[in-house]
Amino acid sequence: MKILVTGGTVFVSQFAAQYFSELGHEVFVLNRGTKPQVENCTLIRADRNSLGEKLHGIYFDLILDITAYNDRDILSLLDSGVKFHKYIFLSSSAVYPETNSQPFCENQTVGKNSFWLDYGTDKIAAEKILLERFHDAYVVRPPYLYGIGNNIYREAFVFECADLNRKFYLPRQGKMKLQFFNVRDLCRMFEAILEKNPKNHILNVGNTNAISVREWVSLCYEAAGKIPNLVQVNDEIPQRNYFPFYDYEYFLDVRNQQEILSDLTEMKQGLRESYEWYSKNKSRVNKKDFIAFIDSHFKE
Repeated sequence: MKILVTGGTVFVSQFAAQYFSELGHEVFVLNRGTKPQVENCTLIRADRNSLGEKLHGIYFDLILDITAYNDRDILSLLDSGVKFHKYIFLSSSAVYPETNSQPFCENQTVGKNSFWLDYGTDKIAAEKILLERFHDAYVVRPPYLYGIGNNIYREAFVFECADLNRKFYLPRQGKMKLQFFNVRDLCRMFEAILEKNPKNHILNVGNTNAISVREWVSLCYEAAGKIPNLVQVNDEIPQRNYFPFYDYEYFLDVRNQQEILSDLTEMKQGLRESYEWYSKNKSRVNKKDFIAFIDSHFKE
């Protein structure tokens, strides 16, 4: 197939471009050309909101839209004159308000989430305009993504603490549960959608089981060949100052995903792969000041 991947230089979009290229597809990436590009992909150098004639009249079998955050991003692409057969949009579980019953299902009402704020409502607007303009598009809603290429300071933060043999500070005794999804499984899901054309055009994706943050941190340390020394933190200190996730537990219903993709990456394997990537690409991670906060606020 001839595939257009929006982005192509960071985490999910980079992994997706490489994934489909290695499958033998002809992959084009749309970005501003300011970062290193994936090998064997053709660069279309442009800002997606200033496309001009860059895509006019060009046909793609698939548009894999990883980088759209709002309705303007969607419209800029749809109104560019580009021609395509299929369109898959990477949305987010942030579209579900935290007041919905859990697990969140695709047929629930979407709305503002007080943790994700504009990020979630902008994704809602993007989904809405896409499905209004192109009814056959697919919308994919993941939970927290992890794996090779993750430049977000999540598992990378834990890996850094493990490498430095630091204690690890856990909020709320580490009982909060999170749902993850490996970036490779996400791309396999894209592939499954193309092959099976599921009747549901909005699809939650994610591992079938949630995992406590205590278990997750322990697995991250294990991937680094270490055993964590875990320290519990009281509730008075906002956990986002020293921990990479909001104090927000949620879970997605992924039964529709399971019908078309059921064999998923085991968490230990996924984190080992993520650690191997991190070890060679530490400078590519967008670090936050968690360690500085810990050193100034917590006593050893």
